[in-house]
Amino acid sequence: MLRKILTVAIFAGVLSGLGISIVQEFTTTPLILHAEEYENAKVNNDNRLAMFTPATFILANSGEKHNDAGEEDWAPTEGMERMAFTGLSNIITGVGFALILVACFALYGQPVNGRQGVIWGIAGFAIVALAPGLGLPPELPGSMAAELSARQIWWFVASGCTAFGLWMMVFRNGWVFALLGIGIIALPHLIGAPRPGDIGGNVPPELAAHFVAASLATAAIFWTMLGWLCGTFYDREQTPD
Repeated sequence: MLRKILTVAIFAGVLSGLGISIVQEFTTTPLILHAEEYENAKVNNDNRLAMFTPATFILANSGEKHNDAGEEDWAPTEGMERMAFTGLSNIITGVGFALILVACFALYGQPVNGRQGVIWGIAGFAIVALAPGLGLPPELPGSMAAELSARQIWWFVASGCTAFGLWMMVFRNGWVFALLGIGIIALPHLIGAPRPGDIGGNVPPELAAHFVAASLATAAIFWTMLGWLCGTFYDREQTPD
């Protein structure tokens, strides 16, 4: 069983990571690149409007950061190096999520194929991206945000409550469990996500809104692809030769 879980997770995670890396180059990466122009621009408005090239290769989830002493932290150079690092990061993330997904298949104890895997993938999207994103939407470089540890704690709480709530609604019988599941999912949002003291930043709100939509759509593609691959490979591992 352990060999099956590892084999399915590695194949599905690597393929999903590579696939979503290609998708990001045409969705979130150009938006991040554009936002970095605003983040790194000078006060001069002419410099703030510097143009960007969508075809430029750049790491989709990082930008150059600076420490308090004014020295630049290490970051991959633009071009193939940054593309390779974002691809590697996506592959590692894909394998990690695939391990969780396939482990859930094993605990479920029933046959799972590619179509059923898509449903599990959609649930993973809701748990990891959609529900937490309602309170903490994806942010571009240069956007103002609340304190990091507070955001991390709220994200884990929202993700955990969503997973537990969906489990109660799907795998438990009765309207009482369904209502409890809905309440548990809603609880973190009723409490509220941490907010920064000031709202704003250098990034135009239209660009930030576009990034939120593109990030959630990209996450949906990733989880749908991951769920289908995990279900398909898991089904083949269960089928005798």
